[in-house]
Amino acid sequence: MSNNSNTALGILAGTVIGATLGILFAPDKGKDTRKKITEEATNVKDKIKETATEVKEKVTSSVLNNKESLDTQIESVVSDMSHKAEDVISVLEKKLKELKEKNRKLQKTA
Repeated sequence: MSNNSNTALGILAGTVIGATLGILFAPDKGKDTRKKITEEATNVKDKIKETATEVKEKVTSSVLNNKESLDTQIESVVSDMSHKAEDVISVLEKKLKELKEKNRKLQKTA
């Protein structure tokens, strides 16, 4: 997980703890305290969803970037191999030409 994600989770946890302690130690009626806790829980749930969405987007983006990088590397390797194959074919054609030349010379002397 990245530093940004850890920081966001740390801030979120601190907010939850602070809000919960503030509500529990506040001199309010039980009904009001329960309402505040419910509201704060809803806010925390929304923040968790938002943070999870951000982390998911970052991970997805990272995976896609790595996939694109891998695709680019594979293309590069295939391209290099294609050039190497052309070099091998050129050398083989040259050798074949030499062998045909030697064969012609041998047929003339025989």
